[in-house]
Amino acid sequence: MASEHKSSEKKLAGKVAIITGGASGLGEATARLFAEHGAKVVIADIQEEKGREVAESIGGGGSSSSHHHFVKCDVSDEQQVESLVKATVEAHGQVHVVVCCAGVISGQDQDILNLDLDASDSLFAVNVRGTAAMVKHAARAMVDGGVKGCVICTASVTATFGTALKIDYAMSKHAVLGLVRSASIGLGKHGIRVNCVSPSAVATPLLCTSMNMPEEEIDKVFEPFNVLKNGEFLKPKNVADAVLFLACDDSKFVTGHNLVVDAGFHPNH
Repeated sequence: MASEHKSSEKKLAGKVAIITGGASGLGEATARLFAEHGAKVVIADIQEEKGREVAESIGGGGSSSSHHHFVKCDVSDEQQVESLVKATVEAHGQVHVVVCCAGVISGQDQDILNLDLDASDSLFAVNVRGTAAMVKHAARAMVDGGVKGCVICTASVTATFGTALKIDYAMSKHAVLGLVRSASIGLGKHGIRVNCVSPSAVATPLLCTSMNMPEEEIDKVFEPFNVLKNGEFLKPKNVADAVLFLACDDSKFVTGHNLVVDAGFHPNH
């Protein structure tokens, strides 16, 4: 009976959550899990068709008043981010949880000797500027509404280990860590928690496209670097579980924390 109660517990009942990058990958997995746990989910993404499909599949409709709905938003445009947050507050009264999953990966090797700074600017516009804009405007809405909410950003193990290639991606995720730790200090007095998750390689559509490999091959490429050998591969759902923990009251005293979800991944293992 106890296990049945636990499985049916709605950890986000009555909460309103915005998830950027919610149309696919880690964002989609998080949106689905949040909906299962009772949250009203606003899916924000530039992938309009996929975003609407996800919203509809978890019980959403076309209007902003629906339980779950999609809003097209390019997070690199601060005005769009501000409009997203304002529209959410107008539709649902307030925002309790924000998950920043929107991100991009370098389209080229990007080693230090051949670093294309113009390309890096485009990546930073999404991964760093976009995440900072989302934290800024979501936190403003929470403070204005007297909401002791929480923000969860997506970093990466590359922010800790570094990488020889696609270094602008690692740089951007290191910036996210700095943002989380700094924002948690600035927002703590308002009762707002700010944390991040740092997964190792997860075979999302974004990574599959970047590496030009199917999901199964990516799993096999990175598995040897995992210290934990449990016969499974890291999936978006596993990362979403960690995000849920940081979003609910199970972690009510956790802030400024980087929750690593990587099976003990170590590049030198």
